Amino acid sequence: MRQAVVTVEIFLGVLIGLLAGMLLCARYLRQEMAANIGPKLEHIEQQLRTLQAELNLDSATRLARLTERLGELPPPHDEAA
Repeated sequence: MRQAVVTVEIFLGVLIGLLAGMLLCARYLRQEMAANIGPKLEHIEQQLRTLQAELNLDSATRLARLTERLGELPPPHDEAA
């Protein structure tokens, strides 16, 4: 009987140790994954800002060209006059 109790205590100790180890590993892996994702997200965010700036510049350039062309057109003829 005493041998069975000692065996169960050892078994429970091993299980508790494994559970604690798994929790620590999970916490460490979570921190490392978050640390690795941060710089990648910042890089993607910078690329998006650059793309947005390029699109804004292109839109402003096209608008300026269209406005310039409209200024070159003769005024519309008023047929009622």
